[in-house]
Amino acid sequence: MSARLVAFALVVFLLADSAAAQTSSRARGSVRWRPPGEKSTARATDSTDSRSATRADDDKSSGRASVLVTADDAGSQVVPAAAEDPIAPRDGVRTAQATGGPTARPPIARVTKGSGTLPNDQGQVWREYDISPYTLRVTSTNQPEQAIVDWILRETGYEAWHGEEVAVLNATRGTLRVYHTPEKQAIVGEIVDRFVNTEAETQAMTVRVATVGHPNWRARASQMLRPVPTQTQGIQAWLLAKEDATLLLTELGRRSDYQQHSSPHLLVNNGQTTILNGTRSRQYVRGVLASANGLAGYTPDVAQLTEGYTLELSPLLSLDGSTIDAVLKFHNDQVEKMVAVQLQAPGTAQQWVNTEVPQLSSCRLQERFRWPSDKVLLVSLGMVASPVPQMKSPLSLPLTSPAPPRADTLIFIENKGAAVRNVTPAGTASAPATKYHGRY
Repeated sequence: MSARLVAFALVVFLLADSAAAQTSSRARGSVRWRPPGEKSTARATDSTDSRSATRADDDKSSGRASVLVTADDAGSQVVPAAAEDPIAPRDGVRTAQATGGPTARPPIARVTKGSGTLPNDQGQVWREYDISPYTLRVTSTNQPEQAIVDWILRETGYEAWHGEEVAVLNATRGTLRVYHTPEKQAIVGEIVDRFVNTEAETQAMTVRVATVGHPNWRARASQMLRPVPTQTQGIQAWLLAKEDATLLLTELGRRSDYQQHSSPHLLVNNGQTTILNGTRSRQYVRGVLASANGLAGYTPDVAQLTEGYTLELSPLLSLDGSTIDAVLKFHNDQVEKMVAVQLQAPGTAQQWVNTEVPQLSSCRLQERFRWPSDKVLLVSLGMVASPVPQMKSPLSLPLTSPAPPRADTLIFIENKGAAVRNVTPAGTASAPATKYHGRY
């Protein structure tokens, strides 16, 4: 009996102590952290006070707007806490947003607003050029003004706009804005005039990509070839009279090792870039991947490469149309052979998979040429891999992969003058219906 009385007295003591603790907590008014929108469902305790203080500190450091929940006898009331800016602006510059993005940090460099005016220590002047007469005529691209910017950079040099002199070069579809010295403004004005000149509209040009199996054709044509300086190693260039170019093409056409790889007739907007492609895609297995579901097995890692040639031509006529400036880019990639490699399949001990490593032959050309418009430019890339992929003969063995033949790759460029435009019954000019879309 005495043991039961002792146990009963202990239970009564614990209940009284708990009631006293709750009364003390209500008198103090505890503070507890809750996410925004969550309702209070329990009374706060001393342990939640310590957790709420820690979470509130974390919210301040991370820049989140925290919410304080105060519990009293009348119920729960939600009071939003003040959200502190993670980093105060310094010199009027913010280094991070309050939410999202990388972790904010104070700036290291000293940043100021400056004087509010463009420096002109070198005598820079501001000019705005109307380029709408040109951009309205070009319909082959959504940003015809970019060609004007590219040619200005080619003529003045990229370093002229990124040196000690403060300079601005900005173009929209209707206006070109330039801030530079009077000397550079004169160069810019010359380039802009070559674009907006009404005489320099769409040009009809002949561009031929051909190969000759042996370079001995030079022996008979040397008297009609006038050399042109080049910068790329192994490249040669010549100028020919149009009559001599016709004779040379006729002579080359009689050779059994001569082959032409492009349609010669193109319509080119003055200053814009025209691209000719002669490529094809080729797939091969370059490795093995473990099964994604974690089970036994593997998946072949199939890759794709493109072989063939890509030619980019960007011509720009002079004001009187007597001279052509052109940037010529030529890329040629050919697969010489596929080197076989056996790899062990993942998750197996005795299964092997055949993979391939391509052995490529590449040729690169990027040159700028200037020549009279009544002449023909001939460029030789030397004895390189044939620019057109060779299709495998049906009589060849399946395990053999013959290397692409070497040939003297030639590029003929001739300007035929302004393209003739068809006139509609209403009397308005319209562009020719023929469009190549880079297929030839």
